[in-house]
Amino acid sequence: MTTETSGETQARLAEMVGKSDVLLFMKGSPLFPQCGFSSRAVAILNHVGVEFDSVDVLQDQAVRQGIKAFSDWPTIPQLYVKGEFVGGSDIMMEMYESGELTQLLTDAGLVKAA
Repeated sequence: MTTETSGETQARLAEMVGKSDVLLFMKGSPLFPQCGFSSRAVAILNHVGVEFDSVDVLQDQAVRQGIKAFSDWPTIPQLYVKGEFVGGSDIMMEMYESGELTQLLTDAGLVKAA
């Protein structure tokens, strides 16, 4: 069994984030979230109508710990749009309620303007 170095994990995370327009690091999957915060994040993205990819951090301990250092954010879920860290579920909820999240995704060409 090989153990990744921190640098290898960070490089792998950067590659994951760079490959997806919208990427949610979460506990569980969109169909079966494993915590309430991940469930809320999925619900917000589904309600906005954006297609997104997800990474189940419970499947990979290096990713689970590494993503916290990668974003300098201590909690999961974490949302990335076009390679940029947006925030966790509380920030997603605030941005959704204010319309900022829909605007961000519209400006990025990922959802159609209402």
